[in-house]
Amino acid sequence: MAEVNPTMHRCAVKPPSFSVSHSLLFLCMIALASILFAARPLCGQNTPPLAPIAVHQMPNGLRATVGAEHVEVTVCNTSVIHVVARPGEAAAAAAEPRPWMLDAHEACPGAVFTYAQDGKAAHLKTATLDVAFGLERGNLSFHAIAGETLLLEGDRIPRTYEPVTRNGEQTYRVTDRFTPTAMEGIYGLGQHQNGMFNYRGATVELGQNNTDVAIPFLMSSKGYALMWNTAAMTYVDNRFPLELTFSSIAGRSVDYYFLYGPEMDTVIHEYRSMTGHAPMLPKWAYGFFQSKDRYVSLDEIRDIAGRYRAEHIPLDAMVQDWFWWKREGDPEFNGNYHDVAKDLDALHSDHIHAMISVWGLLDADSETYKALDAKHMLIPEAHVYDATNPEARDTYWQRLPGKLFAQGWDAFWLDSAEPEEYWPHMGDAILRNKRLAIGNGAEYTNVFPLLHTLGVQQHWKAANDSKRVFLLTRSAFLGQQRVGATVWSGDVYSTYWGFSHQVPAGLNFALSGYPYWTTDIGGYWPPYPGSLEEPAYQELYARWFEFGVFCPIFRTHGHRPHNEMWTYDKVEPILVQYDKLRYRLMPYIYSLAWKVSSEDYTIQRPLVMDWRADARTWNLGDEFMFGPALLVNPVLKAGAIKRNVYLPATKWYDFWSGKAFAGGQDLDADAPLDRMPLFVRAGSILPMGPEIEYAAQDPAGPIELRIYRGADGSFDLYEDAGDGYAYQRGEHALIPIRWDDQNSVLTIGARAGSFPGMTEKRKFRVVLVGAGRGTGEAVTNSADAEIAYEGQEVRATIR
Repeated sequence: MAEVNPTMHRCAVKPPSFSVSHSLLFLCMIALASILFAARPLCGQNTPPLAPIAVHQMPNGLRATVGAEHVEVTVCNTSVIHVVARPGEAAAAAAEPRPWMLDAHEACPGAVFTYAQDGKAAHLKTATLDVAFGLERGNLSFHAIAGETLLLEGDRIPRTYEPVTRNGEQTYRVTDRFTPTAMEGIYGLGQHQNGMFNYRGATVELGQNNTDVAIPFLMSSKGYALMWNTAAMTYVDNRFPLELTFSSIAGRSVDYYFLYGPEMDTVIHEYRSMTGHAPMLPKWAYGFFQSKDRYVSLDEIRDIAGRYRAEHIPLDAMVQDWFWWKREGDPEFNGNYHDVAKDLDALHSDHIHAMISVWGLLDADSETYKALDAKHMLIPEAHVYDATNPEARDTYWQRLPGKLFAQGWDAFWLDSAEPEEYWPHMGDAILRNKRLAIGNGAEYTNVFPLLHTLGVQQHWKAANDSKRVFLLTRSAFLGQQRVGATVWSGDVYSTYWGFSHQVPAGLNFALSGYPYWTTDIGGYWPPYPGSLEEPAYQELYARWFEFGVFCPIFRTHGHRPHNEMWTYDKVEPILVQYDKLRYRLMPYIYSLAWKVSSEDYTIQRPLVMDWRADARTWNLGDEFMFGPALLVNPVLKAGAIKRNVYLPATKWYDFWSGKAFAGGQDLDADAPLDRMPLFVRAGSILPMGPEIEYAAQDPAGPIELRIYRGADGSFDLYEDAGDGYAYQRGEHALIPIRWDDQNSVLTIGARAGSFPGMTEKRKFRVVLVGAGRGTGEAVTNSADAEIAYEGQEVRATIR
């Protein structure tokens, strides 16, 4: 224990002398200012009086008091620290539920650390972190064990608690102030429509709304993340670049986790280890979803699906949007629908899956609404069931999605999951003014989408665990990645403005720890009636479609009379070409999906994930990696035939031409309407399957291995049954593939694992990519080598 009675800082500060080039002067001034303002009060300002501080070592970290404030710092593992601070009158309050966290033994198992104290701070040191608790102000600072400063709490009063009354209950507006360094970018925080990628200098509101997803997880280019551990509506404010403030409208404590990588993949692994790992989606879900607002019958859906099959255009899923019901909330179809189960069987026989829209918003005349209302399981003054109530989740499943699931539907589109309050759409963080079963809605404003999707997932798996869960939803929260839910970006505008904002929105969503995201290809709201036939809109649709091929989930939707590929007659060949490319990439995509589940990988990767030491990547929110191989550059301007591309420092190949380019340069890449600039990193092994029309077709077909020379390469080809959860019990197979660039040797290693129905023998067609060879989406006519593989290691020299 240490008792501290510190003295005030002196007002006079002598800045250090330095010499810098003119080009770095501004950055150095910011850096110097951050040091001075973080460390000293300004002359002429009154610093709040210093409170007595006491610090105790604990078995799992330290406990301190700063005046009446109680602070606990817990070592969860060598790279994760949990901080909880409460005002004195709230110190003894019971812990509030945190349903987004795994059990404590999983989320915070503890780790070896040392405790030491000097005259300025108490230190907790792990193998990777040095966490210092200041003995003057009680502020925390986080450092890499090698000495690099990562993040500081503000030096004066870092944490404050303003008493407020919310929904008739006394609580606090809780705030913590941090001092980031001058040289870092900040990302994540869910999905927002402001068009920003790097949030330095911005304020972000975290409150669920259509197109705006609140996930209080901030990632830094310095290799750390801060998870603000509350579901309350929160403001993240960095308008003054030297101060990063988290402020929630209600809470009993300041509660956050500090996570360190330093690689961003490691940070996301730590996050998912605390909040849940993402499961495999069914294989068909990585194919193409055809949707619009709306198909009026299953007859219409079957006709459209039949045309896709007749024209040999790849397709895996058809979608039934809203207003299929007689009353919203009841599983009764209107008169346009006849034998639903029979129609679904017919779709299934043609290898097409079906997803149906189901809302948590209920018609007050529906039987489901009445049943929930009778048990007081609705959110007060809203037509929405209370998903924070386990019994309400049971009743909701039994009366609505459970009945539909029994008919044979393959997926649920859980629309309006923020939730919205009532019809017409009202959904701006509505829970902040409600009482919920879990507690004060002001403290749980953002939690609904997690518990809504979690309830459906749990009941689905209890009913039939041989069918993997697939849910599409418009909102998300911490931990929701463990549910098997994909988030789409909401009802966005069908304009280049709307399109260009989706790219950084999706990349920040990926940096929020959530792996599955999609968008309405072509946007939801058309600019005006009749615009679909116009060349300008069809160009936009084609550009959006090209981007959509390289989203984790590939899906078209929109509020328009027709939305099938043949609707866009002027660009249909382009759409079909890119659709076929998506399906040729299925071995690559499905193997990446396994990495998501087994390694906490991220498929859609902003460049800062792989080149965070390159400051050029910090503000690049319009290009990204799709897995380890493909650099994707969406064309976001009308009429463009070129687009600027930044190639990070490695060798690259143009996917369309095979031409090689040096990295570390900007390139004005050709971008005619049928060519979104696409580059492949040297050392990549890109597995491409045969031409197929649905994801599960021809699993024994030959795989083309495109080798991009210039570096050693590796890729693990993953296979399983494509559905069900037997893969979690070890029923899957991995084929390791390695390329030795210096010796031009390809090694296809011994297969690890097996599963029922596995292809025992297969053919690999190896293509060494070069100018005019192994390019584009088409199958390469002649391979450089053909390898017959039967599960044992094969080595081949290929020149």
